[in-house]
Amino acid sequence: MLKIENLRKSFGGVVATAGVSAHFPKDSLTALIGPNGAGKTTLFNLISGAIQADSGSILLEGSEIRGLPGQEIVKRGIGRAFQVSKLFKSLTVEESLRAALMSPLGRSARMYGKFPLAQTRDRAYEVMDQLGLTNKAHVVSGNLSHGDQKLLDIALALVLDPKVLLLDEPVAGMGPEERVQMIDTVYALWKKGGLTVIIIEHDMEIVFRISQKIYVLSYGSVLAEGTPEEIRNNPAVVEAYLGKPQEAHT
Repeated sequence: MLKIENLRKSFGGVVATAGVSAHFPKDSLTALIGPNGAGKTTLFNLISGAIQADSGSILLEGSEIRGLPGQEIVKRGIGRAFQVSKLFKSLTVEESLRAALMSPLGRSARMYGKFPLAQTRDRAYEVMDQLGLTNKAHVVSGNLSHGDQKLLDIALALVLDPKVLLLDEPVAGMGPEERVQMIDTVYALWKKGGLTVIIIEHDMEIVFRISQKIYVLSYGSVLAEGTPEEIRNNPAVVEAYLGKPQEAHT
């Protein structure tokens, strides 16, 4: 589905990604972990077209997307939710999702028309139902709780029916109950099928519980890759990041 080959990016004299290669198969759920500054968010920025790589390749279903504008990458099937939610704060949840749907079509002006496009309303409610936001449809986005704002940010990516969904620390800033609800929602979305999910996360309990595969980044390079069990017991990963052997989570 998504394949990265020898991806490199430097900012001045600082190497952010130093020849990163990774493969994310169709319908997989993969975690990216590593200390702050390891290059995880930079990698998401490169995949989504927010910044351009110096060299290397980003292949989506075998087609090169490196160098394409971000909007074109979205159209090709890459969706992204951010660590700090990027919302239309003055719009309701429903209006936000309809705006996301209509903007790529050049139809944003019709959102407030007397006869909005029926299919956009149907799709908005379909995604709200998936994420448990239907009862918040008419709530102004800026008035949502932190957890619901994070859900809406995911919904804004999901509403365009991506093939690959990038989630940057989806439970950041949440309390224990919200964290469980969020990760259960993400897992259910993935289990439904048809979506390749890549998640950046620092909560190792979450990472080891839901991931099929884990990539560990350190100083812009891939330190290790493997199943949760392999990563949990990898001496280099324990020394560089985990700090101590991790207990198995069920």
